[in-house]
Amino acid sequence: MTPAGVANGAAAAPSAKPEEGSLGNPDSRSVAMQAAIEKARAQLAALSEEKSRDAEEDFQLAELKLKADDLAAQLAQHMADIRDRLGQIQARITEIGEAPRAGQPAEAPAVTVERNRLIAERNELNAVSSGASEIAAATGKLSASITEMRRRLFAEHLLKHTDLSLDVFVDAGTAFLDEVHTFRDALSGWLSFAWKFKKLQFLSAVVLSLGAALVFLVGGYRLFGRMVNRNLQMEDPPYITRLSFAFWSLMVQTASLTAFFISSFFFMMSFNVLRLDVAPIIGAFFGFLWLVFFVARLSALVFAPDYPNWRLARVTNHGARQLYWLIVSMAVINGLDYLLGQISESLNSPVVLAIVKSLTASVLIGLILIVMSFLKPLLPEDRQMDGQGRPFPRGIPALLRLAGLGLILCVLSGYLGVARFAATQMVLSGAMLVTMYIGILSGRAVGKQGGFAKTAFGRYLAERFRLGEVALDQIGLGAGLSINGLALLFGVPLILLTWGFQIQDIQSAAFRLFTKISIGSISISLVGILGGILLFFAGYATTRWAQSWIDRNVMARSHVDAGVRNSVKTGIGYLGVGLAVVIGVSAAGIDLSSLALVASALSVGIGFGLQNIVSNFVSGLILLVERPFKVGDHIVTGTTEGIVKRISVRATEIETFRKQSIIVPNSELINASVGNWTHRNRVQRAEIPVGVAYEADPQRVIDILMETALAMPGVLRNPEPHVDFLGFGPSSLNFELRFFLSDMSEGIGVRNKVRMDILKRFREEGIDIPYPHQDVKILGTVTTRPEGRGGQPLQPASQVDKETPGEGAIEGKA
Repeated sequence: MTPAGVANGAAAAPSAKPEEGSLGNPDSRSVAMQAAIEKARAQLAALSEEKSRDAEEDFQLAELKLKADDLAAQLAQHMADIRDRLGQIQARITEIGEAPRAGQPAEAPAVTVERNRLIAERNELNAVSSGASEIAAATGKLSASITEMRRRLFAEHLLKHTDLSLDVFVDAGTAFLDEVHTFRDALSGWLSFAWKFKKLQFLSAVVLSLGAALVFLVGGYRLFGRMVNRNLQMEDPPYITRLSFAFWSLMVQTASLTAFFISSFFFMMSFNVLRLDVAPIIGAFFGFLWLVFFVARLSALVFAPDYPNWRLARVTNHGARQLYWLIVSMAVINGLDYLLGQISESLNSPVVLAIVKSLTASVLIGLILIVMSFLKPLLPEDRQMDGQGRPFPRGIPALLRLAGLGLILCVLSGYLGVARFAATQMVLSGAMLVTMYIGILSGRAVGKQGGFAKTAFGRYLAERFRLGEVALDQIGLGAGLSINGLALLFGVPLILLTWGFQIQDIQSAAFRLFTKISIGSISISLVGILGGILLFFAGYATTRWAQSWIDRNVMARSHVDAGVRNSVKTGIGYLGVGLAVVIGVSAAGIDLSSLALVASALSVGIGFGLQNIVSNFVSGLILLVERPFKVGDHIVTGTTEGIVKRISVRATEIETFRKQSIIVPNSELINASVGNWTHRNRVQRAEIPVGVAYEADPQRVIDILMETALAMPGVLRNPEPHVDFLGFGPSSLNFELRFFLSDMSEGIGVRNKVRMDILKRFREEGIDIPYPHQDVKILGTVTTRPEGRGGQPLQPASQVDKETPGEGAIEGKA
């Protein structure tokens, strides 16, 4: 059955009626859904009719397939809405419950009315869903049939056979002379018409087009600066510099020329300067100029016949000139083939003339390829630019000859479509691939470690912003990826166009790529994900700005404690980042309700291995809310003592007085005892023990200590300092001066000054600080041994009588 038949059958199918006894009309949403399905049915019928009418034009078929795909997407959305509504209805019916059976108590009339209304709406939606499924199936068949038709048309056009004979060339010669006169008359008539009656519009279109080209040209040169300028004073520029210059200069100049041609054609059409018979010829002429310029510029950048130092290919000077002119000749021949073919089509010239034009162009390109295979352009071993070159590597000459002979054989056998298509791909696709390859090489060279710093732009950034090597490498990595993406974004669509794809096909593929990628039952939207990421970073940046603004303008001006400021700042950060995550995930198209499965799996993971992390996280929240200590406090926990520097959700950073950072998990600070020297205030008591000689007056000592403390800046008067007479030591009277400091961080300095003042006063008053006294007794045995005289040996030690311990004892008192 044809799609139209399916649509008509679906239209004729009766819709289900509400059950008898139902009260009220179906829900307005059901009516809207039914109207949308009926509209889709009418659109399908119109597309089917349009397909049968425009079955021989690939452009119209591509437009038709795009419309069919859009209709299929709309139907899928409608069916999803219907399923959601049916789910809601079924949930409501389940909540209401079944109707009471015989013998059961009657239910309220409102409940019966509600149930009947829901059942009626469900039946209506089931009928609508059935019709939508039929239309969706017919739309899918229509899209598939359009694709098959386009494939068949392409194959017929490509493999069309033409019988060649002498009469073909005779007829083509006669038609060519007639076409020359017709084209001359049409062009002169249009120019005289435009100059007499459309002079202002014509000049305005030219001026506006030049303005658009200058915008691209000047903007490109200002944006990329030195990368699009060749420094001829450099004797041996680095390879990355040559690559960057080739890629960016080609991009900027090509974009400027493209803007000029497109804007010229657009403005002349908008101002009614072009006639319908001349407009396709002007468009083809612009395309011919663009092709020749692009290939010639690309060849000049790769081979650089006049600038050997900036050459990308390893060829001799003579080989560079040969390759340049042969490649440009191929582009001119291929472009003229399409330009002359468009002229013949616009002027309704005989088909035989277009056949001979394509035949001539294909044979000439084949001969150029064969000539190119015999060249010896590569640099010799001694790398002399002006010396005799080497031939291409093994295999390339044979490939070139095979391609050239293949084109000629296709022409001689009558398959001109294949020959013309192959010649076009060799010129256009080859140029696009070389451009993409240069771009990818440039991106790779820029992204290599240390490569970006060698570029002119990298040196400018380093000088302007004083960036280090690591920062330049990170920027270079991003720049390399961006260049690769730009090369692919520029080259892939153009290659697809040369291979017969329509713009509508590329737009549809790009739309599906960025909006809906199906993996099983999961659909991913790259645009949604990118938007979610951008929204998350925007929310993150806003959160950081709010943190800084509140801390700098609200907290600082209010003289709020540093710990409170840190807690508020951290809380705002957690809240803002959490909201940014929720907004980003929602914008990415991820259903938050589907995260319930992740949450359940996470709870299992917490039970097995994440309990410590969760414990530290909860402990961090408790520390931020309860604030047993805050940033800047002097705490002691376990073997760690220092100043709190940062409190995060997992751990707390403590800096010791030796400047060592110790990361302590929050759970340990919650579960263990923590001493906080500055919990409520920074007041600290200081003690200075002092010992004086027994000859000193204790009251005078107490007075001197009190006077010294009271005279010292930084010592609090309330609580007042006091001196304790601790006791009698072995060699001194022991006192202790106790006083309070307003800020414990000044304790060491104040104590040092107090000690020095005490020592100075004691010396002035003649009060001694005694050394410790100890009685030392050294007990030993003094023995005498007779000295040998006249060479007599001494008496052995074992034969000497031992003395009593008291003899020879030495006593001393220190």
